[in-house]
Amino acid sequence: MKYQDLLRGLIRLHILFHAVEGDEVYGQWMIDELRRHGYTISPGTLYPMLSAMERKGYLKSKRQPVGHSFRRVYRATARGRRAYKAAKARVRELSRELIEGL
Repeated sequence: MKYQDLLRGLIRLHILFHAVEGDEVYGQWMIDELRRHGYTISPGTLYPMLSAMERKGYLKSKRQPVGHSFRRVYRATARGRRAYKAAKARVRELSRELIEGL
């Protein structure tokens, strides 16, 4: 992925958006969702990112049974919701500047 160092922040924000605004998210669904938006991310990149976001307190996870196995599903924590609210305000401000600059 070109510019991956810059885009990783947007991917984290996208994950947080779904974890706050939607239901629980899980890895393969998130990979597919990101692909719909033009991001190509491998499980080897996404799963460590999810784990890091959980370690930092933005997400919490639980194991959910699926057939004969389990899937790890993620939801936003209170800290994650606060971070999302702050990031959303910053993105809104940046978007206005980008649009005005056109």
